[in-house]
Amino acid sequence: MTLFAVAVAATPLAVGGCTADRKAESAREASPPTVTLSPADRAREVPISAEIGTTVAHGRVTAVRLRDDKGAEVRGEPREDGSTWVPSEPLANGRTYTAEVTATGDRGKTTTSTTTFTTMRKPNTPPITSTLYFTGNQTYGTAMPVTVAFEPGVPKEARADVQKRLFVKTDPPQPGTWSWLEDGTQVYYRAPDFWRPGTKISVRAALEGLPIGKSLIGDADRKATSKIGRQVALDIDNATKQMSVFQDGKLLRRIPVSLGKPSTPSSSGKMVIMEKHDRTTFDTRGEPDGGYVVDVDDAQRLTWGGEFIHSAPWSEGDQGYTNVSHGCANVSATAADWLMGITQVGDLVTVKGTEVQLQAGNGWTAWNVSWDEFAKGSALPVPAGLRPAPAAVPHPGAVAGGSAPAPAPSASGG
Repeated sequence: MTLFAVAVAATPLAVGGCTADRKAESAREASPPTVTLSPADRAREVPISAEIGTTVAHGRVTAVRLRDDKGAEVRGEPREDGSTWVPSEPLANGRTYTAEVTATGDRGKTTTSTTTFTTMRKPNTPPITSTLYFTGNQTYGTAMPVTVAFEPGVPKEARADVQKRLFVKTDPPQPGTWSWLEDGTQVYYRAPDFWRPGTKISVRAALEGLPIGKSLIGDADRKATSKIGRQVALDIDNATKQMSVFQDGKLLRRIPVSLGKPSTPSSSGKMVIMEKHDRTTFDTRGEPDGGYVVDVDDAQRLTWGGEFIHSAPWSEGDQGYTNVSHGCANVSATAADWLMGITQVGDLVTVKGTEVQLQAGNGWTAWNVSWDEFAKGSALPVPAGLRPAPAAVPHPGAVAGGSAPAPAPSASGG
């Protein structure tokens, strides 16, 4: 009886405590959401790259409306993390805008907040020169990095702000990250693995009006959407003087090559085809070990320094045996013509066994480092779970997994 009496006596206390907790929780849930916006109300001299910052307590943003001082609506969309709402185009200089943001609480209560701000007039600040090396309506290879180049290079303290304004969407989703060269002249975007064939990639380099460091401002807002085509990779081995051509992991052909002679060696490393020319001119006058002008057919650029794969009928007797070029991969006229029909800009080219290593930034060198090393070059945190898939094939490029701002392109070759 004593134990029973104690249990009965304790019951009302327990019920009362639960009721109090529920009331407190209910009160919290019933609180209307609160919204803090940026730019601040009545702010002036706002950059035209401004985004609408939204911080919400007790709810979530359910609508954003931005209008200019003539009542015209500005299109836009939220960032994936919901931290800001990004206009689809740069705002206009010297105009006033009003943002109206609605947030909805867990129980349906809504709050609408507004902020009105004025953008700066067109500044006299010198613009940085940027170039997006990703053109719309193209078909690229599976190793194609999205590349943005800058002149002058972006200072380290400004790279996070710039990187936040570089947007990449992939369909189907294949997330990646950006990685900066040490001098800030180029930044590359790629996923941990090669792009899957058929992937659609949409890029926006939304830099116009963005303050960059203490003395520069972004020059333009650029967009492009293209797709990834078939998988092709070229392996060039200096030991055998042979190029192996793979498509979808299958060997299509082996081609004899002549690489750079000892005084002008070819670079070893993972490169990407950057340009394709049916016919072009190599002019090396004024360059060390140069001094010649020659027209070449079926030329495919691998580096800014002037290394190409190209037709070289004059060295066909050396191809497969001796290196005689000025750094290029010489192939026969027949083989060069065949390659032009197989390759795409963005295909991986791996060269091994030469006297020198490929230098970072001499071309689109995003694949010339490991994923861990590449991710270290990001100015923003990289998701910890973003990792390459386990290697399933012996050849690294065999199957896709899952202005002049860059160094001035040399037309040397040889």
